[in-house]
Amino acid sequence: MIPPFSHLIRLARAGFVLAREGVFALVDPEPLPGAAQIGIKLARLLERPTSASGAARLSTALGKLGPSYVKLGQFLATRPDVVGQAIATDLEKLQDKMPPFPQDQAEAAIERALGRPVHTMFATFGPPLAAASVAQVHRAEIDTPDGRRSVAVKVLRPGIEKDLRADIQAFFFAARLAEKFSAEARRLRLEQVVATLARSVTVEMDLRLEAAAASEMADNIKDDADFRVPQVEWDLTAHNVLTTEWIDGTPLSDRAALERRGLELPKLGRTVIQSFLRHAVRDGFFHADMHPGNLFVDEAGRLVAVDFGIMGRLTENERRFLAEILYGFISRDYRRAAEVHFEAGYVPASQSIDEFTQAIRAIGEPIHNRSAEDISMAKLLTLLFEVTALFDMKTRPELLLLQKTMVVVEGVGRMLDPKLDMWRTAEPVVRAWLERHLGPAGRVEGAVEGVGEVGRFLGAMPTLLSRAARLSAQIDVATRDGLLLAPETVAGIGEAEARRNRGTTVALWVIAVLLLLNLMR
Repeated sequence: MIPPFSHLIRLARAGFVLAREGVFALVDPEPLPGAAQIGIKLARLLERPTSASGAARLSTALGKLGPSYVKLGQFLATRPDVVGQAIATDLEKLQDKMPPFPQDQAEAAIERALGRPVHTMFATFGPPLAAASVAQVHRAEIDTPDGRRSVAVKVLRPGIEKDLRADIQAFFFAARLAEKFSAEARRLRLEQVVATLARSVTVEMDLRLEAAAASEMADNIKDDADFRVPQVEWDLTAHNVLTTEWIDGTPLSDRAALERRGLELPKLGRTVIQSFLRHAVRDGFFHADMHPGNLFVDEAGRLVAVDFGIMGRLTENERRFLAEILYGFISRDYRRAAEVHFEAGYVPASQSIDEFTQAIRAIGEPIHNRSAEDISMAKLLTLLFEVTALFDMKTRPELLLLQKTMVVVEGVGRMLDPKLDMWRTAEPVVRAWLERHLGPAGRVEGAVEGVGEVGRFLGAMPTLLSRAARLSAQIDVATRDGLLLAPETVAGIGEAEARRNRGTTVALWVIAVLLLLNLMR
């Protein structure tokens, strides 16, 4: 356990860098308590002159603070409820690019992880082509029965796990401190926010989990003709090494190259949107970092996604929520869109469904008076979550991740086709899912599953009754002559009480000495 003093040093350094880069200028001090307002004013005295925008200041500061803070920034971009919409939008532009670490370190890490010399595993192994805060990627070649093939080898930075662990412990310390003294911090559940970040980083630190995510998505989309993911080379994958098929394709970030290939960009934009919605609504498992640098078009014209470190999951209930909400807005059935919120338990039953329907109508009606290219589905979800907050809807991290990804995906689609009709593009995917799951076939399937659940419960009844009988007999024996404690338990209580008394005695002596010294002055 790292002592709190170490946390304070780490946090003080972070505070200095943020102050120096002028990040505190982005904070509105008005809603903060007096002590925090004074702290921000003092911090702003350290600002260095700069003409950079707020987003650039924040990106620069987080980049200087290292990988943990880059990850924190990317994570907070998905939590506008915590940092506010303006800062969240700025954080979405944060680029995760770092200088590469030396080639010999990468090769040594691969040899330790896979237990073989690099030259025996790879026919060629090139220099790093891309480096981020957590890992870097090399292009290599392997010999197979079908000939030589190119692969991408992702390697974790040496020592990154130790640094991230220490920084996250400092984040926990800061969150606990904030929740202790701030009601607003308790409302935002900052400690829970850090815990979510910690889980996300833990997944990114084990490249086998990223490989599993790619494999799962490959199974989900095996019948999709317009989208695929790279094949994982499991024999060359370990905790800190991931090897996949090399993608020879055109990145979506290079519009000129896409045009030179003669690709139909509006169609490609629709594929991006429909693929994302298909993964989210149909599969409940979606790529949550679909920026243009992670999307390619292969020689067959298919969309290919890479980098599966950040993934999103939606339960059946959440998928139904998303599909019915979107379809409710498409068809202007605001009452149904409101009912889904209540049925899913997102809005408490104590709230008025009529008033909630009215609030949803206030969001949806302006949309139908505007041209297709002016309608933002992502903005609609943002407004929807703002309205639901007025009706005591609790923060749903999985829906915020979905919202953030939709913002990115919609931006990619509009980049390829500025006149993209989001609603017409989304409608076939959403309608197909609703017909499949809420139509007659879906109802029959649900009924069959329900019968199966009842059967399994009835089959387990004898075992449950037997356990209940044994537990009842044990309680009867234990309490027949009163509740008895084992001798070890009694001894333990005695020792604890003695320690407590010793602690009290020491505390009283310390107080007495301090009073005596005060009287002698």
